[in-house]
Amino acid sequence: MPKRDLSILIIDENRSRASIIEEGLREAGHQRVLVIHDVSDVARTLQAAMPDVVVIDLENPKRDTLEHFFSLSRAIQRPIAMFVDHSDEATIEKAVEAGVSAYVVDGLKKERVKPILDMAVSRFNAFARLTRELEQAKSELEDRKIIDQAKAILLRTRRLAEADAYALLRKTAMNQNRRIVEIAQSLVTADSLLGPEE
Repeated sequence: MPKRDLSILIIDENRSRASIIEEGLREAGHQRVLVIHDVSDVARTLQAAMPDVVVIDLENPKRDTLEHFFSLSRAIQRPIAMFVDHSDEATIEKAVEAGVSAYVVDGLKKERVKPILDMAVSRFNAFARLTRELEQAKSELEDRKIIDQAKAILLRTRRLAEADAYALLRKTAMNQNRRIVEIAQSLVTADSLLGPEE
């Protein structure tokens, strides 16, 4: 049984192939499975259904169809497992860039659907965690730059030692119940406004 009842959207123009995927998922314990066969209205269906996972099966994908699904993949921020019968290196690369979590070539078998779906969800979650960590690291680096700028201003204007400049920023932040970076940003902004005219 799945850990939680995931809602899964299957997109497949070929009804018999879609039924293979649906059977594999239902036999694995997934009950919230929606199948659509009209790929022209995928964006609206995705918005209405907001599935946890998307499974796309493209028997003979055309370049335009793949591009359409890759752009959807970037937009919806959900795990996507894609089954195709034929592929090439460039298409696989585009699938990875678009965030497709599992890209399976010539591997549509009922018993493989569940493990592939599980892998797609795991890969999506791992990638999302790495992305969050990267964004946090970037934010912390930006905060550090602003704090360093504020310390430099205090060193220049107040003739403080670096440790004392940081202590003053920290004390001010605590007194005002704000983050140090907010105090630092205010100081940097004020200094740029009050600094000498060029």
